[in-house]
Amino acid sequence: MGPTHGPGFFQQYTDAIRKFDIYDSGTAISINHHAPIIDSVNLHRRDYNVVHQILPDGSEGITAFSGVFQHGINLPFLNCVNVDSNTYAVNNAFSQYYNHYHCAVVPIYAENKNEMHTLFFGGIAQYYDSLGILVQDNNVPFVKTIARVTRDGSGLMSEYKLPIEMPAYLGASSEFIPVESNTRVANGVLKQDSLLADTTLLGYIYGGISSNDPNIFFINTGTQSVATSQIFKVYYIKNSTQGIHDLNEQSIGSLKMMVYPNPNDGNFIIQYNLVKNTDVKIKLVDMNGRVVEEKTIHNQKVGEHIFEKEIDELIFGGIYFLTIETSYESATQKLILTP
Repeated sequence: MGPTHGPGFFQQYTDAIRKFDIYDSGTAISINHHAPIIDSVNLHRRDYNVVHQILPDGSEGITAFSGVFQHGINLPFLNCVNVDSNTYAVNNAFSQYYNHYHCAVVPIYAENKNEMHTLFFGGIAQYYDSLGILVQDNNVPFVKTIARVTRDGSGLMSEYKLPIEMPAYLGASSEFIPVESNTRVANGVLKQDSLLADTTLLGYIYGGISSNDPNIFFINTGTQSVATSQIFKVYYIKNSTQGIHDLNEQSIGSLKMMVYPNPNDGNFIIQYNLVKNTDVKIKLVDMNGRVVEEKTIHNQKVGEHIFEKEIDELIFGGIYFLTIETSYESATQKLILTP
């Protein structure tokens, strides 16, 4: 259907990975389609970044990062799907919080360490960082975040926030155009070990959306966003002292904490996952450190849990910190109250 549910177009999730062979006889091109691989739960996603990768065994592959929409809830996926020449694997041990929709992406492989780095530039995401604390905004705003996901030699993936940001709400639907002279693997992944100069131009970020505010989807009159006319150069600088890349601890955690709706009016749901039987402490504090609510749930079992809460005395427009603590892990997110 069209954008207002009127006449326009129809669309359908394929829920599939499709492979095909291209044959060129010199005079004609033919295509042989293989049987699709269908997974209506894990492949039910769109608007995501599909990025060429070097896999832990050194083979070439691709990774589908994040995307929308999860079954039963109109929010992005936090996990990723790794695809090789034969099959695919869903990585539920990793969560990507910072860049959920299609944006400019730079894949870089460090062969000497067998590390795969994937850099994401801005775009749209359900989460952003505020002074070291994750803020979950289920309106899924435009963000300025530049982040990288690193896969180490054992296959462990983790997410880092870079110390720089996009200069505005940019990056959504943009593309990265690499400089041809840089050494790359056959599938286009840059070789980090071949970047020998102190400063190397990797390529350019081109196109995409420029928004004047994080959340414009429910107030958009056609003037809040435009197709950007800017082009950005992307440099690789060795031994840079501009700042550290901050590990997002929740990206490698097992709690998979979510709060929704967020923002909310004091009535909210907390969703989390346990990998061990444990007591769970849920604590809400305000900006001054005052404990507003604290509850311990004893001997919760392994698996996914949902905790519903309504707190009347919260101040609209206020910011609160919600923490889940177990015997082996904790996670904190900001909670935003709106009337």
